Amino acid sequence: MDEALRQLPQHDYIYLADSANAPYGEKSSDWIAARSLSLCNYLAGKGCDAIVVACNTATAEAIKQIREVLFIPIIGVEPGIKPAAMQSQNNIVGVLATEATLKSDKFNALLNTLPDDCQFIKQAGAGLVPLIESGNADGEETLELLAKHLEPIQDAGADTIVLGCTHYPFLRKSIRKLLGESITLIDTSDAVIRQLKRQLESLQKENSGKDFGSVTFLSSKNEELLLSMAQDLMSADLTSHQVDACILGEVK
Repeated sequence: MDEALRQLPQHDYIYLADSANAPYGEKSSDWIAARSLSLCNYLAGKGCDAIVVACNTATAEAIKQIREVLFIPIIGVEPGIKPAAMQSQNNIVGVLATEATLKSDKFNALLNTLPDDCQFIKQAGAGLVPLIESGNADGEETLELLAKHLEPIQDAGADTIVLGCTHYPFLRKSIRKLLGESITLIDTSDAVIRQLKRQLESLQKENSGKDFGSVTFLSSKNEELLLSMAQDLMSADLTSHQVDACILGEVK
């Protein structure tokens, strides 16, 4: 969302956080696929011109099915392991992601396309998403847990880390605190929003005639906490937009 508001501030956005069911990375493939499709159907019913499935796990488990059902642009996200392999100086790359993403066929198929001389240290970030969702991205508990997860990556000598969950960019500050400024951090938000822009341009949705659109935050758990977290963690100036926060109703 942060990158979308930076590159495409004129559009109206609905940010749907299924916080009551987070983290997806610890749930079954069938549950993830069914829930993701239901939520995307809900957003399409709200009149969305395009949907970004802003979750690596949901993309890996559900995007094919979503695209078969919905006939609007569906943009997925995936860990940036290819750019990480290209940028790493010592060919050792850490991948911090959810367990479901790391085990998914989509992720491992992508991994198999990359050069054998690059070593990928895969590490599940269990427990990090609930801490971020609760507004504790920079807290001591988060820092301690993050340090444990980063230890195998650090011990392997990785010079690059892929932030393989869309929550993890909020941990940049903590990662820098633990590993220093020399580590290269990779996320794919810029590439995802450039793809969204291309899709909207193809639909002739690139210019709404206004400078700033509206932003609606929907949460399945606590809309006020979601709004507060967005205001604290996002670099975009939300005061330029018409902002609303609502609780997500029943989704079938």
